[in-house]
Amino acid sequence: MKKIGLIGGISWVSTSDYYTLINKGINDKLGGLNFSECLIYSFNYAEIKKNNDNNDWDSTFKMLLKAAEVLKSGGAEAIVLCANTMHLIADKLQNAIGLPLIHIAEETAVEIQKKQLKKVGLLGTKFTMELDFFKDKLTEKGIETIIPTSQEDKDFIHYTIFEELGRGIVTEETKKRYLEIANGLIQNGAEGIILGCTEIPLVIKEGDLSVPIFDTTLIHTQAAINFQLS
Repeated sequence: MKKIGLIGGISWVSTSDYYTLINKGINDKLGGLNFSECLIYSFNYAEIKKNNDNNDWDSTFKMLLKAAEVLKSGGAEAIVLCANTMHLIADKLQNAIGLPLIHIAEETAVEIQKKQLKKVGLLGTKFTMELDFFKDKLTEKGIETIIPTSQEDKDFIHYTIFEELGRGIVTEETKKRYLEIANGLIQNGAEGIILGCTEIPLVIKEGDLSVPIFDTTLIHTQAAINFQLS
């Protein structure tokens, strides 16, 4: 089994899901007492959030590079960033660390292709929705991506990711609003909805919408499992 390094704490809630899903996935494949051989470097989320608020991606990159170096020194053969937004610097990090980085958007694009969809809606932080680092990976595969057009909707998603979901807080009111926003994207032609933040699966589940959902946490962890067993 190949050893992987998880960079988490962005947030601890989704990192816990990553650890659980990867270990269960390995056990499903191998049975017995077989589980994932992995290392975890978990950040204090407040430090990452402060950088984000100041648009200081250089400082965040230095933090992630240090984490990746620690994981590499511990024997990790690939890096998994346990957050969509951090993939803004994923390509740069992979080049600097000299290890494979299992890219969440690339893996999501593969799953969308399997369903032969051409237009999907993307929900995530403002960085994920408004910048191109995630959407470009889909465009390379001929997939069009749309995001909410209302600034109020984008602000709501961004706020609740950090102030509610990232703290493990889930309310029916927030779930209802997320579903309304997702259904608006479907009305605008989205054939599927990407849950482009690792906390959004807390409020949108399979069967909640009339189109397929692409849970990036599930997709990413399955890719990590496949790498470990390759």
